[in-house]
Amino acid sequence: MRSLMEFLSDKWWMVFPLMAFAGRWARGWRQAGEGGYRRRVGPGTLRNHALEAERASVAEVQALMDTHQATNRRWLEYELDVGKLIDFPLMTDVREPLTVAFLRAKRQADGQRPASAEELRSESGLAAYRQAVNNFAVALDVAEREARRIRDSRFTGPERARLATARKLLMIAENHAATPAERQAAYKRARRELDGLIVLPDATVAAIEEKIAPQLDPGPRPPQFHQG
Repeated sequence: MRSLMEFLSDKWWMVFPLMAFAGRWARGWRQAGEGGYRRRVGPGTLRNHALEAERASVAEVQALMDTHQATNRRWLEYELDVGKLIDFPLMTDVREPLTVAFLRAKRQADGQRPASAEELRSESGLAAYRQAVNNFAVALDVAEREARRIRDSRFTGPERARLATARKLLMIAENHAATPAERQAAYKRARRELDGLIVLPDATVAAIEEKIAPQLDPGPRPPQFHQG
């Protein structure tokens, strides 16, 4: 060993060509190994591996789309059920930061959603959609927990009484056993009780009125002209 070190101390310049030779030898070994692997598995197997990877990404996109849809359904349970909105008014109160954060996350997730699982191919697009769906689900969880925690505690006693009255009136408005006049009167009174307490989204109002549409007064109709 000592003689080798003495030899290298005199021939230190040989280290550089030896390093270059070692690098070329390692690259050649690696390329030979890769070539041997390709020859062993064949082009068909490589194509199959690529297809499996593509199918895996499509499956992930579909799973994200399913989660997105399930989260939307959870939100619609509030938006289309005025009874739940009366019980948990925070869910539509845009003065609440948690509600605003949830609605913003929903808008971003909806904007990232592809038309189909096959449409989203890029890794960056998949990562952006994954993050948007996760943010949407988490934001709804947080807003929902807070809404269930506080319920109607931020309202005064008289305001809570008005909310309870509105809830009973809406049950009458949706009760097919009541007369059309009773249902119409109950709906109008319920809207007055809720005025200034809870903002009903347009989708909520449309859902209520669709249930009792035959009982709602359509108002004066324009005159009809008939051709003779």
